[in-house]
Amino acid sequence: MSAAAVLHRDPAWRTRVTWAAMFVVLLYPLLAGAEFKPWLLFDAQSLRAAGMFLSDFLVPAVEPDFLAMVLRETWQTVAIATAGLTLALLVAIPATFVITERLSISRLGTGRVHPFAALVRQGLRWILMVLRSVPELVWALLFVRIVGLGPTAGVLAIALSYSGMLAKVYAEILESSDAHATDVLLANGSARLPALLYGALPDSSAELVSYTVYRWECAIRGSAVMGFVGAGGLGQRLDESTKMMAGGEVATMLIVFVLLVAAADLVSKMLRRRLG
Repeated sequence: MSAAAVLHRDPAWRTRVTWAAMFVVLLYPLLAGAEFKPWLLFDAQSLRAAGMFLSDFLVPAVEPDFLAMVLRETWQTVAIATAGLTLALLVAIPATFVITERLSISRLGTGRVHPFAALVRQGLRWILMVLRSVPELVWALLFVRIVGLGPTAGVLAIALSYSGMLAKVYAEILESSDAHATDVLLANGSARLPALLYGALPDSSAELVSYTVYRWECAIRGSAVMGFVGAGGLGQRLDESTKMMAGGEVATMLIVFVLLVAAADLVSKMLRRRLG
C-alpha cells in the first residue's frame, strides 16, 4: 500500500501535517535565537575534552584531605540553606498572616474587606511578588558586590527570594483549607492568631510542613548554584573543580548533593507521617 493511500485513509492527516509544519517553522527561529549548535558536541576538541573529563569523573576522588574539605563545605552549604530559610520564615509567616484574606476581621460584618486593609494587603503582595520574581542567583550576585564573597551573600539571597515564595504558597494553602472553623472562631470574637492556630493550621499543617521541607531542599540546591558566583559553600568548590576539569572531585561532590537531597526527602516523609 502506498504512503499516499495511507494518508488518505486518515481524515486528520492534513491537520497533523499543518501543525507539524507550524511547529518546525516556530521552532527554528527560537533555536537560531538561542544559537543552538549541537554539532559542536561532536567537534574533535570537544570530544577529547569530554573524554578526559568523563574518564576522571567515573572514579570519584576519595583522598582524605579532599573528603575532609567536602565535609566542611557540605556543612556550610546546609548552614547557608537553613539560615536563609529561617530568615525567610521570619518574613513569610507574618506576611502570610497579613495577606490571607480569610483572616480579615473587616470582611465578617459585610462580607467585604475594608478598602484600607485591601490596599495594605495588595501592596504587600506586590512586594512579595518582586522578592520571588528575582532569582536567588541574581540576589546572590548583588549581595556578593555589597558584602563580598562568602556565605553571607548566599544566606541573604535565599532569605529574600524564598520569603516571597513561602508567603505566597502558605497563603494559598490556608485559603484552600476548610474555612468553617476559622470563620466560627473569628465570628465569635477570636483574635486572628488563635483563629490561625486553632482554625486553619490543623487542617493545613501537613501540607505546610511538606512544602517548607521541600523549600529547604531547594535552598540546598540553590546554595550550590550560588556558590558559582562566590556565595560560599560546596558550590564554590564545585565551580573550582569544574574549571580545573577535575572530574573525580566533581563526581564526589555531586554524590554528596544527591545524598543531601535524599536526606531532605526522608525528613519530609517522616514529618508528613507524624503529622498525618
